[in-house]
Amino acid sequence: MSFDLALVRNKLSYQGISLGIVALVASALLSVGNSLTGPAIAEAEARDLQASLAQVLPEGSYDNELLKDTITVDGMLIYKARKAGAVTGVVFQQAKRGYAGDVVVLMGVDAKGTLLGARVIKHQETPGLGDKIEVAKSKWIRDFDGKSLENLPADKWAVKKDGGVFDQFAGATITPRAVVKAVKGGLDFFAAHRDEIIGG
Repeated sequence: MSFDLALVRNKLSYQGISLGIVALVASALLSVGNSLTGPAIAEAEARDLQASLAQVLPEGSYDNELLKDTITVDGMLIYKARKAGAVTGVVFQQAKRGYAGDVVVLMGVDAKGTLLGARVIKHQETPGLGDKIEVAKSKWIRDFDGKSLENLPADKWAVKKDGGVFDQFAGATITPRAVVKAVKGGLDFFAAHRDEIIGG
């Protein structure tokens, strides 16, 4: 009885076994690749996040590791800044719908509820118009520094076109409106949960 390789190859089981072997090898290679690069990627992401957090906090205002000092309040992850053990500020994200998608704002707030800094960390707004919310393209986002619910009445938390104090961009009013709403919403959130955030 002779062995016919062509007949075996034509059988469905041969196709399935071949596909299974290829999938197994590919999975093994991906697993090895992930285990080799995973720690480096996680370390790079942590460095980027640390740098972003530092942008919305005054230099020298904390001496703890922000990434390890967190609390979750009402589903929101909050990073705490401490100096000699005392909470000097917190950092968290807020998002509001802009023209082309959500505009995500990273906010630093001191223990009294005053905004220390804000940075847009993610958006899909139109280049050349809406992207002026980025600190690298415009100083507009710095206008929020020092603002609070105490020193700015609720009706002034708007762009000038709507009776507020914040500039809008020609041809892109929706984008700055989203940032103003995100920042105001973040301050409202902090005020509503202040004792839990600072004390927790």
